[in-house]
Amino acid sequence: MMGKSKAQTQRDLFRPLLSDFIDMRHELVLLAKKIDWKYFEREFSACYSHTGQPSMPVRLMVSSLMLKHLYNLGDETLCEAWKMNPYMQYFSGEAYFQHRFPCDPSDFVHFRKRIGKKGVEKIFSYTVKLHGKDAEEKQQLSDTTVQENNISYPTDAKLAKKIIDKCNKIARKHEVEQRQSYVRKSKELLRASYNAKHPKRAKKAKKATKKLKTIAGRFRENLGFCPKEVIYDRGGRGKRNRQHPGTHAREGLKNRQRI
Repeated sequence: MMGKSKAQTQRDLFRPLLSDFIDMRHELVLLAKKIDWKYFEREFSACYSHTGQPSMPVRLMVSSLMLKHLYNLGDETLCEAWKMNPYMQYFSGEAYFQHRFPCDPSDFVHFRKRIGKKGVEKIFSYTVKLHGKDAEEKQQLSDTTVQENNISYPTDAKLAKKIIDKCNKIARKHEVEQRQSYVRKSKELLRASYNAKHPKRAKKAKKATKKLKTIAGRFRENLGFCPKEVIYDRGGRGKRNRQHPGTHAREGLKNRQRI
């Protein structure tokens, strides 16, 4: 059964209303007044039955999802921030200041499963429509200077591993025979090179990085002795040259100069 927010306008003798001591010009206060919360109750009414115990109010769950994305919070961290922030409580439909979050963080998981992917898209598409004609423009400008990103920093070990993988790919493409591909060994060495600043792992990580660089250099030299049409011909499949080894050496020197 769908839970609905209670219209608490009656004053309490011992508790002031949130609207009595917060800034009514705050961004969350203005946004709460602009959103039609009844719209979400109508849209998600089909996801609830007409019998049973009432669930958490739809406004509380929808507003919590919005706050999570506005302030980049998780389920549990939102609950902690909500207890300390009266503007978040007003945005969620509370009339008085609450010292506890109304539900358990796991209820967010159940709500997301209940409304599904389409329901979440309805929530955020509604927030886009709040911008009016600006949301209909094809180009949108956004400031990403402080946006978090999963960055992988290019260490010597990672660069050597990329060289090994790239050389293996070139060798397979042009059917160049290799004595060993080092696919499994390079993965083990890359894992061993992690946490190089730790005193107990410094020696092992340094040794693994040196070994990776040696293997990468060996791969580069081996491909350098291949005929130039094998390495530089990207249009068709290369063929192995069966000439005298001295020919391989002379052409390899030319290829290494180009590389």
